[in-house]
Amino acid sequence: MTRNAHDEARELITLGEDLQDAQQLWLRAHLDKCEVCRHYAEAVNGVVRSLRALPLAADSRLVRATQMRVRFHASRLRETRERLWLVGLACLGVGLSATLTIPILWRLCAWIGAWAGVPALIWQAGFVFVFIAPALGVSVLLLARGTHITNDDAERSRRTYV
Repeated sequence: MTRNAHDEARELITLGEDLQDAQQLWLRAHLDKCEVCRHYAEAVNGVVRSLRALPLAADSRLVRATQMRVRFHASRLRETRERLWLVGLACLGVGLSATLTIPILWRLCAWIGAWAGVPALIWQAGFVFVFIAPALGVSVLLLARGTHITNDDAERSRRTYV
């Protein structure tokens, strides 16, 4: 469906001051030629001026509710920042402890493997299992638990503050 010049002019009029230079030039030229669109533009401008002239005052309940929500979200952001700081410190601690304990655990597994007469492939697989299994187990538990907590908290906060 093709649009005619009048429809395009009305659309540009409703956009107001958010027009590009070429659109403004075209609209001025069209309004100079078209009396119907010029009256439409004057009516729209009159409505906009009337709306801007109306005083706008917020009710005290609206102000209190807005302040409460802003404070709530600010506290949530603060809590999130604190949690991320703790998570960062925990990651740093895990990284440092892993850096220090991996060589010791490797040597311990090698010594146990040599003492027990176990082939190198077996004690190396044991090392990998001892190294990775606890982290995987804790990850699965935290992921499963965290998903349920997040969904419950989101639902509770949606009901309480909306």
